[in-house]
Amino acid sequence: MRRSLAILALAAVLATGCSAAGSSADPTDATSRGTSGRAASVPPVSSAPVVPSLPPAPAPTPPPAPRQVVVLDPGHNGGNAAHPEVVNAPVPDGTGGTKPCNTTGTATNAGFAEHAFTWDVALRMRDRLSAAGVTVVLTREDDGGVGPCVDVRGQLAGQVGAAAFVGIHGDGAGAGGRGFHVITSSLDLAGPQVAAATAALAGAMRDAMTAVQPVSDYTGADGLDARPDLAGLNLNTVPAVYVECGNMRNAADAALMSDPAGRDAIAAQLTAGVLAFLGS
Repeated sequence: MRRSLAILALAAVLATGCSAAGSSADPTDATSRGTSGRAASVPPVSSAPVVPSLPPAPAPTPPPAPRQVVVLDPGHNGGNAAHPEVVNAPVPDGTGGTKPCNTTGTATNAGFAEHAFTWDVALRMRDRLSAAGVTVVLTREDDGGVGPCVDVRGQLAGQVGAAAFVGIHGDGAGAGGRGFHVITSSLDLAGPQVAAATAALAGAMRDAMTAVQPVSDYTGADGLDARPDLAGLNLNTVPAVYVECGNMRNAADAALMSDPAGRDAIAAQLTAGVLAFLGS
Protein backbone atom coordinates (compact mmCIF):
# COMPACT_ATOMS: atom_id res chain seq x y z
CA MET A 1 0.00 0.00 0.00
CA ARG A 2 2.73 2.41 1.06
CA ARG A 3 4.72 1.44 -2.04
CA SER A 4 1.73 2.12 -4.28
CA LEU A 5 1.23 5.57 -2.75
CA ALA A 6 4.90 6.42 -3.27
CA ILE A 7 4.70 5.49 -6.94
CA LEU A 8 1.60 7.67 -7.43
CA ALA A 9 3.31 10.58 -5.70
CA LEU A 10 6.35 10.27 -7.97
CA ALA A 11 4.11 10.19 -11.05
CA ALA A 12 2.39 13.40 -9.92
CA VAL A 13 5.74 15.14 -9.47
CA LEU A 14 6.87 14.13 -12.97
CA ALA A 15 3.59 15.37 -14.47
CA THR A 16 3.97 18.73 -12.74
CA GLY A 17 7.52 19.12 -14.03
CA CYS A 18 6.47 18.56 -17.60
CA SER A 19 3.80 21.25 -17.30
CA ALA A 20 6.32 23.69 -15.84
CA ALA A 21 8.77 22.99 -18.62
CA GLY A 22 6.07 23.65 -21.20
CA SER A 23 5.01 26.91 -19.58
CA SER A 24 8.57 28.22 -19.60
CA ALA A 25 8.65 28.21 -23.44
CA ASP A 26 8.98 31.58 -25.29
CA PRO A 27 5.45 33.03 -25.45
CA THR A 28 6.21 34.18 -29.00
CA ASP A 29 6.69 30.57 -30.09
CA ALA A 30 3.12 30.40 -31.37
CA THR A 31 3.73 33.19 -33.86
CA SER A 32 7.29 32.28 -34.74
CA ARG A 33 6.62 28.65 -35.63
CA GLY A 34 4.88 27.11 -38.56
CA THR A 35 2.11 24.56 -38.40
CA SER A 36 4.76 21.83 -38.36
CA GLY A 37 6.25 23.24 -35.18
CA ARG A 38 9.47 24.38 -36.89
CA ALA A 39 10.62 28.06 -36.52
CA ALA A 40 9.52 30.25 -39.53
CA SER A 41 12.14 32.36 -41.37
CA VAL A 42 11.54 36.12 -40.69
CA PRO A 43 13.43 38.51 -43.03
CA PRO A 44 15.40 41.34 -41.39
CA VAL A 45 13.80 44.80 -41.46
CA SER A 46 15.98 47.62 -42.85
CA SER A 47 15.84 50.97 -41.04
CA ALA A 48 17.11 53.02 -44.13
CA PRO A 49 14.36 54.96 -46.02
CA VAL A 50 13.62 53.85 -49.58
CA VAL A 51 14.33 56.72 -52.04
CA PRO A 52 12.56 56.36 -55.42
CA SER A 53 14.67 56.76 -58.58
CA LEU A 54 13.96 60.10 -60.32
CA PRO A 55 14.45 60.90 -64.03
CA PRO A 56 17.26 63.36 -64.84
CA ALA A 57 16.26 67.04 -64.80
CA PRO A 58 15.70 68.52 -68.27
CA ALA A 59 18.34 70.91 -69.60
CA PRO A 60 17.41 74.57 -68.95
CA THR A 61 15.90 76.42 -71.91
CA PRO A 62 18.21 79.23 -73.04
CA PRO A 63 16.67 82.71 -72.92
CA PRO A 64 15.48 84.10 -76.27
CA ALA A 65 17.87 86.34 -78.13
CA PRO A 66 17.11 90.04 -77.62
CA ARG A 67 15.08 91.58 -80.43
CA GLN A 68 16.93 94.06 -82.60
CA VAL A 69 15.54 97.59 -82.75
CA VAL A 70 15.19 99.69 -85.90
CA VAL A 71 14.01 103.31 -86.04
CA LEU A 72 11.91 104.24 -89.07
CA ASP A 73 11.66 107.95 -89.78
CA PRO A 74 8.78 108.78 -92.14
CA GLY A 75 9.76 112.23 -93.42
CA HIS A 76 7.79 115.38 -92.58
CA ASN A 77 4.23 115.31 -91.14
CA GLY A 78 0.70 116.13 -92.26
CA GLY A 79 0.29 119.15 -89.99
CA ASN A 80 3.59 120.87 -90.80
CA ALA A 81 2.18 123.19 -93.47
CA ALA A 82 -0.34 124.67 -91.03
CA HIS A 83 2.29 125.45 -88.39
CA PRO A 84 5.17 127.44 -89.91
CA GLU A 85 6.00 128.87 -86.47
CA VAL A 86 6.98 125.36 -85.38
CA VAL A 87 8.69 123.98 -88.46
CA ASN A 88 10.70 127.13 -89.14
CA ALA A 89 12.15 127.38 -85.62
CA PRO A 90 15.93 126.78 -85.55
CA VAL A 91 17.27 123.57 -84.00
CA PRO A 92 20.81 122.11 -83.71
CA ASP A 93 22.17 120.65 -86.93
CA GLY A 94 24.83 118.45 -85.31
CA THR A 95 27.78 120.59 -86.46
CA GLY A 96 27.41 123.57 -84.13
CA GLY A 97 24.98 125.41 -86.39
CA THR A 98 21.20 125.36 -86.77
CA LYS A 99 18.56 124.27 -89.27
CA PRO A 100 14.79 124.71 -89.44
CA CYS A 101 12.93 122.24 -87.25
CA ASN A 102 11.33 120.56 -90.26
CA THR A 103 9.76 121.24 -93.67
CA THR A 104 6.49 120.50 -95.38
CA GLY A 105 8.03 118.16 -97.96
CA THR A 106 7.15 117.86 -101.62
CA ALA A 107 4.27 116.30 -103.60
CA THR A 108 3.48 114.84 -107.01
CA ASN A 109 2.09 117.15 -109.67
CA ALA A 110 -1.30 115.56 -108.93
CA GLY A 111 -1.06 116.56 -105.27
CA PHE A 112 -0.06 113.30 -103.52
CA ALA A 113 2.01 114.57 -100.61
CA GLU A 114 5.40 113.27 -99.57
CA HIS A 115 4.33 113.05 -95.91
CA ALA A 116 1.46 110.72 -96.88
CA PHE A 117 3.79 108.61 -99.02
CA THR A 118 6.40 108.24 -96.28
CA TRP A 119 3.84 107.44 -93.58
CA ASP A 120 2.20 104.70 -95.65
CA VAL A 121 5.53 103.09 -96.58
CA ALA A 122 6.72 103.25 -92.95
CA LEU A 123 3.62 101.41 -91.71
CA ARG A 124 4.06 98.69 -94.35
CA MET A 125 7.71 98.34 -93.35
CA ARG A 126 6.82 98.24 -89.66
CA ASP A 127 4.43 95.32 -90.19
CA ARG A 128 6.96 93.35 -92.22
CA LEU A 129 9.86 93.99 -89.86
CA SER A 130 7.74 93.15 -86.80
CA ALA A 131 6.73 89.86 -88.43
CA ALA A 132 10.44 89.13 -88.90
CA GLY A 133 11.13 89.62 -85.17
CA VAL A 134 12.42 93.21 -85.29
CA THR A 135 11.24 95.86 -82.84
CA VAL A 136 10.26 98.99 -84.78
CA VAL A 137 10.20 102.50 -83.34
CA LEU A 138 8.59 105.27 -85.43
CA THR A 139 9.71 108.89 -85.09
CA ARG A 140 6.11 110.09 -85.33
CA GLU A 141 2.79 108.61 -84.22
CA ASP A 142 0.50 109.61 -87.08
CA ASP A 143 0.24 111.68 -90.23
CA GLY A 144 -1.77 114.53 -88.79
CA GLY A 145 0.64 116.12 -86.34
CA VAL A 146 3.52 118.59 -86.45
CA GLY A 147 7.20 117.61 -86.43
CA PRO A 148 9.01 116.32 -84.50
CA CYS A 149 12.04 118.40 -85.32
CA VAL A 150 14.97 116.88 -87.19
CA ASP A 151 17.26 117.00 -84.14
CA VAL A 152 14.76 114.97 -82.10
CA ARG A 153 14.43 112.43 -84.90
CA GLY A 154 18.18 112.18 -85.33
CA GLN A 155 18.85 111.44 -81.65
CA LEU A 156 16.06 108.89 -81.15
CA ALA A 157 17.90 105.83 -82.46
CA GLY A 158 20.75 106.27 -80.00
CA GLN A 159 18.30 106.75 -77.15
CA VAL A 160 16.45 103.48 -77.83
CA GLY A 161 19.55 101.39 -78.60
CA ALA A 162 18.65 100.87 -82.25
CA ALA A 163 20.75 98.87 -84.67
CA ALA A 164 19.83 101.16 -87.57
CA PHE A 165 17.97 104.34 -88.51
CA VAL A 166 16.17 104.56 -91.86
CA GLY A 167 14.61 107.83 -93.03
CA ILE A 168 11.95 107.46 -95.74
CA HIS A 169 11.56 110.32 -98.23
CA GLY A 170 10.45 111.29 -101.71
CA ASP A 171 12.46 113.84 -103.69
CA GLY A 172 11.15 116.96 -105.43
CA ALA A 173 13.70 117.47 -108.22
CA GLY A 174 13.17 118.55 -111.81
CA ALA A 175 10.66 116.49 -113.74
CA GLY A 176 13.33 115.08 -116.06
CA GLY A 177 15.22 113.27 -113.32
CA ARG A 178 14.22 109.77 -112.32
CA GLY A 179 15.14 107.12 -109.77
CA PHE A 180 16.00 106.60 -106.09
CA HIS A 181 19.13 107.33 -104.10
CA VAL A 182 20.39 106.59 -100.58
CA ILE A 183 21.88 109.47 -98.57
CA THR A 184 24.49 109.21 -95.82
CA SER A 185 26.29 111.88 -93.80
CA SER A 186 29.67 112.81 -95.26
CA LEU A 187 30.92 114.03 -91.86
CA ASP A 188 31.15 110.68 -90.01
CA LEU A 189 30.58 112.45 -86.70
CA ALA A 190 29.85 109.20 -84.83
CA GLY A 191 33.28 107.78 -85.63
CA PRO A 192 34.78 105.36 -88.13
CA GLN A 193 33.04 102.24 -86.84
CA VAL A 194 29.56 103.74 -87.24
CA ALA A 195 30.61 105.21 -90.59
CA ALA A 196 31.62 101.76 -91.85
CA ALA A 197 28.34 100.26 -90.66
CA THR A 198 26.44 103.13 -92.26
CA ALA A 199 28.13 102.39 -95.58
CA ALA A 200 27.07 98.75 -95.25
CA LEU A 201 23.48 99.81 -94.49
CA ALA A 202 23.44 102.18 -97.46
CA GLY A 203 24.72 99.44 -99.75
CA ALA A 204 22.11 96.97 -98.54
CA MET A 205 19.29 99.50 -99.05
CA ARG A 206 20.58 100.44 -102.50
CA ASP A 207 20.89 96.82 -103.61
CA ALA A 208 17.38 95.98 -102.42
CA MET A 209 15.74 99.03 -104.01
CA THR A 210 17.11 98.26 -107.47
CA ALA A 211 14.51 95.48 -107.71
CA VAL A 212 11.72 98.07 -107.88
CA GLN A 213 13.31 101.37 -109.01
CA PRO A 214 16.26 102.46 -111.14
CA VAL A 215 19.08 104.31 -109.38
CA SER A 216 18.95 108.09 -109.67
CA ASP A 217 20.10 109.57 -112.96
CA TYR A 218 20.26 113.14 -111.62
CA THR A 219 22.21 113.03 -108.34
CA GLY A 220 24.75 110.91 -106.48
CA ALA A 221 26.66 108.00 -107.97
CA ASP A 222 25.38 104.46 -108.37
CA GLY A 223 22.41 105.23 -106.15
CA LEU A 224 24.49 106.63 -103.26
CA ASP A 225 24.98 110.22 -102.11
CA ALA A 226 26.91 111.66 -99.14
CA ARG A 227 25.95 115.09 -97.74
CA PRO A 228 27.08 117.22 -94.79
CA ASP A 229 23.91 119.27 -94.29
CA LEU A 230 21.27 116.84 -92.94
CA ALA A 231 20.83 117.19 -89.18
CA GLY A 232 18.90 113.93 -88.86
CA LEU A 233 21.95 112.03 -90.13
CA ASN A 234 24.65 114.16 -88.49
CA LEU A 235 23.11 113.69 -85.03
CA ASN A 236 22.77 109.91 -85.28
CA THR A 237 25.08 107.71 -83.24
CA VAL A 238 24.00 104.51 -85.05
CA PRO A 239 24.16 103.50 -88.74
CA ALA A 240 21.76 105.92 -90.44
CA VAL A 241 20.52 106.63 -93.96
CA TYR A 242 17.82 108.55 -95.78
CA VAL A 243 16.25 106.82 -98.77
CA GLU A 244 14.82 109.14 -101.42
CA CYS A 245 12.53 106.49 -102.90
CA GLY A 246 11.98 108.37 -106.14
CA ASN A 247 11.47 111.80 -107.66
CA MET A 248 7.84 112.71 -107.01
CA ARG A 249 7.93 115.29 -109.82
CA ASN A 250 8.88 112.67 -112.39
CA ALA A 251 5.87 111.06 -114.08
CA ALA A 252 7.15 107.46 -113.89
CA ASP A 253 8.31 107.73 -110.29
CA ALA A 254 5.11 109.54 -109.28
CA ALA A 255 2.97 106.79 -110.80
CA LEU A 256 4.79 104.14 -108.77
CA MET A 257 4.78 106.12 -105.53
CA SER A 258 1.10 107.14 -105.79
CA ASP A 259 -0.08 103.56 -106.32
CA PRO A 260 -0.72 101.47 -103.16
CA ALA A 261 0.77 98.44 -104.92
CA GLY A 262 3.83 100.50 -105.82
CA ARG A 263 4.26 101.65 -102.22
CA ASP A 264 3.91 98.08 -101.04
CA ALA A 265 6.64 97.00 -103.44
CA ILE A 266 8.89 99.82 -102.22
CA ALA A 267 8.20 98.88 -98.59
CA ALA A 268 9.00 95.23 -99.32
CA GLN A 269 12.39 96.13 -100.82
CA LEU A 270 13.27 98.59 -98.07
CA THR A 271 12.43 95.87 -95.54
CA ALA A 272 14.63 93.41 -97.41
CA GLY A 273 17.50 95.89 -97.25
CA VAL A 274 17.12 96.36 -93.50
CA LEU A 275 16.98 92.61 -92.87
CA ALA A 276 20.02 92.02 -95.07
CA PHE A 277 21.95 94.60 -93.02
CA LEU A 278 20.83 93.15 -89.68
CA GLY A 279 21.82 89.67 -90.80
CA SER A 280 25.26 90.68 -92.03
